[in-house]
Amino acid sequence: MTNTILALVDGSVYSKSVCDHAAWAADRMDAEVELMHVIDRLANESNSDLSGSIALGARTALLDKLSALDEQRSKLLQQKGRAILDDAREVIETAGRTVASAHLRQGELVEAVHALENRAAMIMIGKRGEEADFASLKLGSHVEGLVRASHRPVFVASRAFKPLDRAIIAYDGGASSQRVVDHVARNPMFSGLKIEVIFVGQRTRETERGLEDASAILTGGGLDVETRILSGQPEEVLGKRVEEAGSCMVVMGAYGHSRIRSFVIGSTTSEMLRSCKAPVLLMR
Repeated sequence: MTNTILALVDGSVYSKSVCDHAAWAADRMDAEVELMHVIDRLANESNSDLSGSIALGARTALLDKLSALDEQRSKLLQQKGRAILDDAREVIETAGRTVASAHLRQGELVEAVHALENRAAMIMIGKRGEEADFASLKLGSHVEGLVRASHRPVFVASRAFKPLDRAIIAYDGGASSQRVVDHVARNPMFSGLKIEVIFVGQRTRETERGLEDASAILTGGGLDVETRILSGQPEEVLGKRVEEAGSCMVVMGAYGHSRIRSFVIGSTTSEMLRSCKAPVLLMR
């Protein structure tokens, strides 16, 4: 693993935010940024055979025209992808950070990221993509799949960037939240930020001990730490706290249940991503 941030850009309104957050994090981590734009395989394929039962000679001519259109579409998508990468490079370099490389790939985003993620300390993606449904607040189609598949922390950028002064750790005492605490304590991205460790649920001695241990680890990393135990539904309580805190990010373990179980009982991770207006750093 190298000290780079892999930033995924797609031309959506979130791409600028991804670049701004990447530059901010790279500055704090003294890291370089790698950019990637992936041309979806489906976007580059012919929709269907439109020639139907046309006579053989006309059918051949039509197929030739369709083939030429497909080739032209492919070239346009590649030109668009290079333009997106060029714009992203300009944003990051204007912010004073180095773009180590820019990758234009075609295929499935998760597969493309998997080929490069071992080189990255963190992956960044926008909450919603170019075809975002803002009215229903649906997540981008690739976000959950990427988070579930990735072996690196995934930073999901909010729609607009603003410098962050606080990180809220959603702590539940499980193995993933322990990894979150260790990561925050060691990562220079969090240096100088106010850290809140929040447990949502019933106060017990076990919970108090867990928060005391988390606080000790974070304090040992030189961080300013406060712990809280709050009652209610996690996504509602954390969402309210995010609104109160202002310029903050949320750090949490991701998708503790299987896809099937999450479908039946819902997922705190997905709900937080959908409703939270702050950036969210997720760790498996």
